[in-house]
Order: sequence, then C-alpha cells, then structure tokens
Amino acid sequence: MSNYDLVDGLFLYPTPSGAYFAVASPEDGRSRNFIKRLLELPETPPLNVKTLMNLMGEKSESKALDLLRHCQKIGWVQGVESKIESPQGLLDEILPDLLKKVSETEKVLLADEHGFYWARSGFPHEVAEELSALSAEIATVHRKRSGLLVKNLGIESYAWAIVDAFGNSQTGFWPIHIGGNRLVIIISGIPHFNQPDFVTLIWALSIRYAK
Repeated sequence: MSNYDLVDGLFLYPTPSGAYFAVASPEDGRSRNFIKRLLELPETPPLNVKTLMNLMGEKSESKALDLLRHCQKIGWVQGVESKIESPQGLLDEILPDLLKKVSETEKVLLADEHGFYWARSGFPHEVAEELSALSAEIATVHRKRSGLLVKNLGIESYAWAIVDAFGNSQTGFWPIHIGGNRLVIIISGIPHFNQPDFVTLIWALSIRYAK
C-alpha cells in the first residue's frame, strides 16, 4: 500500500508541462492517458481515490496513488483549492484569443495535418496559409526521418523551428496529438507554454476533438 494520504478539498488540474506532455506525442502510456482524461472533463474533478481509479482505469488503490505521486513528482498534475470549469464558448470564437496568449508576440496559428489553418492570431491570412502548408511538409519530412533522429541522434522532440544566426527560434512548429488528430501550433518568437493559458488551450481542443 502507498504510505501517504490525499489532501481533502482539492481538485485535480494538469500543469502546463503536464498538458504539453499529454499531447506532444501520439504514443500511449498510463501517465499520458491519465492526463488526457483529465483534459476531457467539463470541470476539474475532486481529488479522491475513487476519482483517481476511474480516470486511470486502475483497480488497485495503491497503484493509482503511486501513479499520482509519479505525475506530481515530475510536475504534470497539481491540486487546486477551487473547482475550475472547462473553457466556455464556441471553439471557433475562443481559439484566436487562447492562441495569442501562448506567444510573446501574440502571433500564433493552429493548423491541421493537411496544411490548412483552423485559427490564427496576429498573422495575415496569406502568411497563415503559407505557414500551414509548410507545417504539413515538415511533418512529412519528420515521418520519413524520425527513425534517424531518435535512434542515431537521440532526438525525441517532435517540434521544428526556423532559427536565426544565434540559434534562436524565429518561427516554431509544435505538433499536438488530440483524439487521433495531428494539429500544429505555429508560433512566431518565444512560446509561452509554461503558462496556465496553455492548459486552457489544450483543454478546449480536447473537449472538442478528443472523442
């Protein structure tokens, strides 16, 4: 049995790094699936053993608590004192505002695997179209060369970037995988994925597309 107790009165909420971990790879796993299920709920669930076991698909209380401890230790989940509801409003209407909050420059767009953009902030229409098409071409290259990158170079990141002479990202392409959909967040400048707004963005997309 796990030798620790849950704090009463808290609600389970993914951290920004947890939300990114959940969608950055198409691979399954106990931790990733647990966080994905959190992001499919209409509100943050109460932190208790029954909730954990249901979300994890786990019949063992001790194993559920151990997995929670693992996720908390790495910094993927947290307990918050007040219940938080999922993003409200039509996705098409709230996406541009959510997107601009995850970039220093507020120039962001969301594209699909076919090279079409779904929403944009800061980018003109023509630029958004070109960047979306480029993201699809990059995805094709990545699929062909990912074996080399992982096995020979040890690079497991799915993200690509256009960099300046100093190695700083000018435009980054960040794939996210939600419910069988491969989307790409394209950002000009420095991403702000370490903010609560990133969790809100992934939550909104998960509510719509995870199932």
